[in-house]
Amino acid sequence: MQVWLSTADGEKRLARGANLAFDASAKAGTVIGIDAGKRYQAMIGFGAAITDSSAWLIEKHMSAAQRDELLHELFGRGDGGLGIDFTRLTIGASDFSLRHYTLDDMPPGRSDPTLAHFSLTPAIASTGAEEVLPVVRAALAINPQLKVMASPWSAPAWMKTNGSLLHGTLRYEYHAAFADYLVKYVDAMAAAGVPIFALTVQNEPRFNAPDYPGMLLSAGARRLLIGQQLGPKLAQRERAPLIFDWDHNWDIETEPLALLADPAANRYVAAVAWHCYAGYVDAQTRVHDKYPDKDAYLTECSGGDWKPMKDDGLLTIVRRLLIGSVRGWSRGVLLWNLALDEHHGPHAGGCDDCRGLVTIDSKTGNYTRTVDYVALAHASRFVRPGAQRVESSEGGKDIDNVVFRNADDGSLVMIVANSARSAQRFVVREAGRAFAYTMPARSVATFVWR
Repeated sequence: MQVWLSTADGEKRLARGANLAFDASAKAGTVIGIDAGKRYQAMIGFGAAITDSSAWLIEKHMSAAQRDELLHELFGRGDGGLGIDFTRLTIGASDFSLRHYTLDDMPPGRSDPTLAHFSLTPAIASTGAEEVLPVVRAALAINPQLKVMASPWSAPAWMKTNGSLLHGTLRYEYHAAFADYLVKYVDAMAAAGVPIFALTVQNEPRFNAPDYPGMLLSAGARRLLIGQQLGPKLAQRERAPLIFDWDHNWDIETEPLALLADPAANRYVAAVAWHCYAGYVDAQTRVHDKYPDKDAYLTECSGGDWKPMKDDGLLTIVRRLLIGSVRGWSRGVLLWNLALDEHHGPHAGGCDDCRGLVTIDSKTGNYTRTVDYVALAHASRFVRPGAQRVESSEGGKDIDNVVFRNADDGSLVMIVANSARSAQRFVVREAGRAFAYTMPARSVATFVWR
């Protein structure tokens, strides 16, 4: 059995430990039982968002050799690659763009209901959008299995009640135009060589950002938009992207529940997308229990210089996302920015202390791997697309775990987090065999065996 270990103090980062042997007589107070025959959701992958800022740094601040090395490390799987299989794009600007824009901006007082001015290249220059397609296409060339989802932060201002990219909501008379806008984006990306796997209709629809694009979109509005417009339009297409609802925090589970209670919208929604910034992960399980035919995805969670992420990023990400969210039925887990610079940017409003998977030095193009990279690697390097979560018992107060069975070779992958401030010993029992392991204080380990 192979084992990789990381500690919260950074002394060990994905360190390969000595191989372990099975020992049926192994004993310890904490026992984790595994039943690999009892299987749950199949995974599509783990990753982070290719924001405008991430793409701009990769394209504009790295040499061709540096760029090639980084993208192969992030999206490749051999030779210690991170193995990213899932990513997210923004439809128009987010806070991690260089400018605010959408894909169909018009002068004040003018509208474009036929979307004659729609373009993947925004009317204003230097947004970061121009660099996204080259980076995504390069990532797909490295990993053709990469699944790409996309989310808008705002409809074009002319579609909104306040005529601005900030605040406001979608005017009912522009529901059809906004659905056409999203479909047009899907078609344009496909023509550019980037198939879109899934869409949400609004990022964080219950949050009004003070200084970057956003749009309130209630469950009632999303219900009408999806049930009457977007759902029927996508249903007419072959290989249409899936529709995910919500794309917001764990703390307002009534929102996706209200949408799923509507039969017209329910029929078009494949999954509920969740963010990590408020509430508790068990909301995922409660929603899934009411609608077991709907998948779950964790579509955004950023590391950064705030508690607990600043001092406890490794354990927070592994316990809440890679273990908690997946035990709560997530089929994919996304962190936020793929890459940021040494100043936590560039960004146009919003978070000024977020952290990417890697930090790119804007002067030299060199990059460093953050604790978020290390945390994600404990899953993404070892759990391959199609792997299924299998039954495993809770480990106790300070020991959390999740176990997968890879579809291609039948190998088992177990991720364990010890959040205690002391070493913890446990025994794992599976198929009549067992092994014991003592994890250092505040550490994460991945175990792989056939």
